[in-house]
Amino acid sequence: MTNPPPPSLGYSVTVTSSNPDSSTPQPEKNSAPPPTMIPGAPRFPPPKLQQDQIPSPFFQNPNLLSPANGVRSPVPHLSTPPGPPVFKSPVRPAAVPFRTSPATPQPIAFSSGSTLPTSSPPHFSNGSVELQHQVPLATEDSALVNGSSCTLFSAHKILKQKKLANVPSLSFGALFSPGREIFPGPQILQRDPHRCHNCGAYANLYCKILLGSGQWQCVICWKLNGSEGEYVAPSKEDLRNFPELSSPIVDYVRTGNMRPGFIPVSDSRMSAPIVLVIDDCLDEPHLQHLQSSLHAFVDSLPPTARIGIILYGSTVSVYDFSEESMASADVLPGDKSPIQESLKALIYGTGVYLSPMHASKEVAHKIFSSLRPYKSNIAEALRDRCLGTAVEVALAIIQGPSAEMSRGVVKRIGGNSRIIVCAGGPNTYGPGSVPHSFSHPNYPHLEKTALKWMENLGHKAHRNNAVVDILCAGTCPVRVPVLQPLAKASGGVLVLHDDFGEAFGVNLQRASSRASGSHGLLEIRCSDDILITQVVGPGEEAHIDTHETFKNDNALCIQMLSVEETQSFALSMETKGDIKSDCVFFQFSVQYANVYQADISRVVTVKLPTVDSVSAYLESFQDEVAAILIAKRTLLRAKNHSDAMDMRGTIDERIKDIALKFGSPVPKSKLHRFPKELSALPELLFHLRRGPLLGSIVGHEDERSVLRNLFLNASFDLSLRMVAPRCLMHREGGTFEELPAYDLAMQSDTAVVLDHGTDVFIWLGAELAADEGRSAAALAACRTLAEEITELRFPAPRILAFKEGSSQARYFVSRLIPAHKDPPYEQEARFPQLRSLTTEQRTKLKSSFIHFDDPSFCEWMRSLKVVPPEPS
Repeated sequence: MTNPPPPSLGYSVTVTSSNPDSSTPQPEKNSAPPPTMIPGAPRFPPPKLQQDQIPSPFFQNPNLLSPANGVRSPVPHLSTPPGPPVFKSPVRPAAVPFRTSPATPQPIAFSSGSTLPTSSPPHFSNGSVELQHQVPLATEDSALVNGSSCTLFSAHKILKQKKLANVPSLSFGALFSPGREIFPGPQILQRDPHRCHNCGAYANLYCKILLGSGQWQCVICWKLNGSEGEYVAPSKEDLRNFPELSSPIVDYVRTGNMRPGFIPVSDSRMSAPIVLVIDDCLDEPHLQHLQSSLHAFVDSLPPTARIGIILYGSTVSVYDFSEESMASADVLPGDKSPIQESLKALIYGTGVYLSPMHASKEVAHKIFSSLRPYKSNIAEALRDRCLGTAVEVALAIIQGPSAEMSRGVVKRIGGNSRIIVCAGGPNTYGPGSVPHSFSHPNYPHLEKTALKWMENLGHKAHRNNAVVDILCAGTCPVRVPVLQPLAKASGGVLVLHDDFGEAFGVNLQRASSRASGSHGLLEIRCSDDILITQVVGPGEEAHIDTHETFKNDNALCIQMLSVEETQSFALSMETKGDIKSDCVFFQFSVQYANVYQADISRVVTVKLPTVDSVSAYLESFQDEVAAILIAKRTLLRAKNHSDAMDMRGTIDERIKDIALKFGSPVPKSKLHRFPKELSALPELLFHLRRGPLLGSIVGHEDERSVLRNLFLNASFDLSLRMVAPRCLMHREGGTFEELPAYDLAMQSDTAVVLDHGTDVFIWLGAELAADEGRSAAALAACRTLAEEITELRFPAPRILAFKEGSSQARYFVSRLIPAHKDPPYEQEARFPQLRSLTTEQRTKLKSSFIHFDDPSFCEWMRSLKVVPPEPS
């Protein structure tokens, strides 16, 4: 396949500033509800990042420092990233890689009692000056296991032969979750790390150490470095006292801006403010649900949390917490960006717009109780909503008087501030708005202008350490393409809800409580044999002046939009040539400021062995990780429904190509056997092909767009569930049995829970539903299970329950593979639970299925001329 020409190495962001010449009245004080209410919710070589589905400039190539003059010059060392495999049928050229969306890290617990990971005793030679005789302090197997919680590779071994290792249909890669909470916790070091003076890599457990001099050899560039005598040790055992030389994951913590020896605890955490930006154009039923969710939200906040409340319609109302006896607000016009004079009146006035909950909870409840339904007889889609202006005002009150500081001065707060928009309709008024009607003659141009304005506002929020989450609900279309850039560019997430009820309220609480770091920078260093060709995740190119550089630093540097536990980066990799060494090394380092205002540098080092045997390589493959990497690369190109249909074709071609290159032909047949080592991969990709991300299960393109954007930045756990649902059958006694996600699980006397990531379905069989006592117990057990397995998930999924035969049950049926179409011997091979049914029960089960054209997994595989793999 011919690669497209490499994109420009430049990267720039243009921010549209507010017009200082526009005149806006001074904010006026209102002691009643606002006027709108009436009395009575990388590409890489040079790697590139892609935000959203729109290509944007990516990573610059590692800039090599010339030893002659010390001047850096960009030298491209890679071609554009490979696209989906060409295989037999032609596919479109690759898109440049990177995307953005939501994410979340838990606060680092500064406990000094972390334990060392168990590993084999270290093997050292005693003080020999021969460096090559030194060996690492931990075995590769133990380190890989201990480092796997935040770094997942598609295979635990790498092929030495470039031609086989770089087969595009089964490419190699990794998923890295920078902010993931690790159990047991990582080793904590409150000192500066030792770094290679040549390439910037960190000292780690694989470095070879000279005991006599304390010098260590970098595993990335193989240069020798001094340790200022720190690693001088009488014996190899003494080096185990250094956490970075005995653990694959370490956290360096610097608390220089706090008092020495500061040990923060959760109660003393300095809270970043949370500003609620609430749609003021809701009808009464929606408003009632929203009020309930808002009341529950403020009750859930800790006493130290600071909160602000803003309403928006045709105007922006900023509520004042200094008035304890009434809900009062300052009102700004919504048709244009607020001018500095108006913002100064807010910031330097007598009003209190951000207040800790222990002082403002009662006022907040009064404000929510004072909200009134939309008063005019205008359709929901035609109402004026100045969402963009409201977010600008929210940023201004978060920034506060620091807006007057000289440029470049950053006001450090505890992690990222949160702006949570509760939207019931589109942004149709003021900056960043689109016309009420799609039939407007200039709609395409105005939408393009709105997209750019919203993206710039998101970048502005990011620069001010604020994350914008947009939680939408109700029946009015919110024009997702226009709102999505605001959330994504700030590091936030856009979520759609059916209403402002339970699921919305849960997400409101989780959006505010998930810990978030700021000023995140991810650096990835690999052995010279490895090339990173594509990156998908919540980040963008890190400019050269934003991070420390070293003489010959080839690290891939990513500026993270937020640092949160629920995010991950998907990295596609290739080998540059045939690998000669017995192993390759990967080092991931993420630097960020956590919610305690401590500077964290998390360093993860992984060593993978190289092999000549294709069979050994395939046996080390991790099917689920490989499937998620493939899915993220595929979804990156599915910008709309038409693209999604094309991507389904690339999955077909991928399966055929893997079978052709790594499988074996069936004698006297045109069929190929799929490699037995990858038996789970085809079924995972079949789920992807027909599920909500690429298939037609979800009907509206806005919904599919939101799911795709969420998936591209999601953690491995959530990504896996969004691709392949998990099926759990309720058994007597309240226990559950995990089954394949086939429709054969729909037996009339049982209850089934299906976890599909953003949705959890509970299905009750007709016989079970007829027994009121048993069905109530089963339903309660299923609901409890659904809540437990999604307790920490963000966004919180919908939990829907329905009975066999109901119209809503189709939502459940469509997520399951129609295995009832397979012959009995294949049904039993893949679903052995059928063997426990009597002949009568099996006949009754078979008769309950309705015929339709959607193929089963086995039928799909045979249509590709591939024999379905034996179940693992």
